[in-house]
Amino acid sequence: MAMEGQQRPDKNGLKNQIIRVGTRKSQLARIQTDSVVQMLQEHHSHLRFEIVAMSTTGDKILDTALSKIGEKSLFTKELENALQRKEVDLVVHSLKDLPTSLPPGFTIGAVCKRESPYDAVVFHPRHAGKTLSSLPEKSVIGTSSLRRAAQLKRMFPQLEFRDIRGNLNTRLKKLDEKEDFSAIVLAAAGLRRMGWESRIGQILSPTECLYAVGQGALAVEVRARDQEILDMVSVLHDGETVLRCIAERAFMKHLEGGCSVPVAVTTLLKDFQLYMTGAVYSLDGSDSLRETMQTSVNFSQENGDGPNDDIQHVGITAKNIPHLAQEAAEKLGIELAGLLLSRGAGHILSVARQLNDA
Repeated sequence: MAMEGQQRPDKNGLKNQIIRVGTRKSQLARIQTDSVVQMLQEHHSHLRFEIVAMSTTGDKILDTALSKIGEKSLFTKELENALQRKEVDLVVHSLKDLPTSLPPGFTIGAVCKRESPYDAVVFHPRHAGKTLSSLPEKSVIGTSSLRRAAQLKRMFPQLEFRDIRGNLNTRLKKLDEKEDFSAIVLAAAGLRRMGWESRIGQILSPTECLYAVGQGALAVEVRARDQEILDMVSVLHDGETVLRCIAERAFMKHLEGGCSVPVAVTTLLKDFQLYMTGAVYSLDGSDSLRETMQTSVNFSQENGDGPNDDIQHVGITAKNIPHLAQEAAEKLGIELAGLLLSRGAGHILSVARQLNDA
């Protein structure tokens, strides 16, 4: 990818630079990236932003379940390659697509205010007005997520679940134009960002379906040593979202989870208390472990950045948020994962991986 026309930072920093923003090509990815660029433009009106869209492995392989592909960075690798080659200066992702361990030299420089993290059910027009519990027995529900399928099989054993792939547009078209599915389950955040909130027939509560780590949040990935870009994007950090997502990512990382195993969470920050529920499931939902823990994140920002400048918490760099609060959030995720592991979560996840790989 050519670099003609891009001026590198001079003594005035980023003043004369065109900032190139990497994104996936899907309509949702472009909408999400446009929203991030708009926020950056409001804070940095003197800068020019140029969007560079590209396809990722996850966008190209549509005939195989995500959990079967065996690639941890399905929707990020090509974007990170462009970032490493300095063809782009930053990349916008859905945070749930980012592995808990980033490649060396990269960091999440901003986590934007979270949209709804919950899952939503979109029904075939013939089932308008229904809920999952009122669908006819043996109705087929489409989802590409082992996490959703495991929990919903447990909650609604009378229903059947089948894999469905493609971007939001493709999946909704499959639902509406064919008779294969009675409903599909998607992230509420994506539907809202696309302007399709009217298609949401049911929002799944945490008692029905815990959500994915990082779901609903947008992340801006940058080169860790590109201090000017890191400082530029850091204004987008939302403190509550950062602390909740640090805890969630730490939980996932300590469990060594990913899209190939059913791991789910819900978090809440209230009165400086961070509450977290985490769970693991067998593929059919018959076996599960679920626990809740909390911690205080009532810390003020330390005086100056000092030696904490380069500290990351599960891949996130957030100097403008108290480091002790970030440490407490990370510790909460690790301790909750440790509690589940002590009760047998490792065996449940190991069996799930073996069955998924079979």
